[in-house]
Amino acid sequence: MSYSTQNYDAQGGALTVIGGELRISGGYVSGGAILNKRQRFTIAEINAGATLLPAISGKSYRMVAAKAIAVGGAAGAVTTVDITGTVSTSRKLVAFAQANLTQSAVVVDGGTGGTVLADGASYTANDSGTAILVSKTGSNVTTATHIDVIFDYVVE
Repeated sequence: MSYSTQNYDAQGGALTVIGGELRISGGYVSGGAILNKRQRFTIAEINAGATLLPAISGKSYRMVAAKAIAVGGAAGAVTTVDITGTVSTSRKLVAFAQANLTQSAVVVDGGTGGTVLADGASYTANDSGTAILVSKTGSNVTTATHIDVIFDYVVE
């Protein structure tokens, strides 16, 4: 019995195809694979605004799910800690409410304290070539030392 592989490096070596579906090119994965990024941001980074996922030329991000966890104390003063994307203009994919960002609590998109856009718009593709950011609305975050952001997404 013989087998033919569906795994190969495309000419030039910049693209690896695995199983005919998963594509790895230039450091990102496409083809419908759900990816996960967990990053711990200092409150200074949240207050200044930080990049969660950098822009990829010709590709867009689509959020699948998101979580936030306050570390080192409850988040104080801020109105919301936000994950934002872009469709023509900046949009809040998830707004995590300060009241729910208590130390070690997992706040989930669409759950109590994890407001998403109406009619599932948070789960639609963002503009091609735009980053996913983490920022805040209202006063600077106080008390907590960090916010962990867990983001599930697809590159399209």
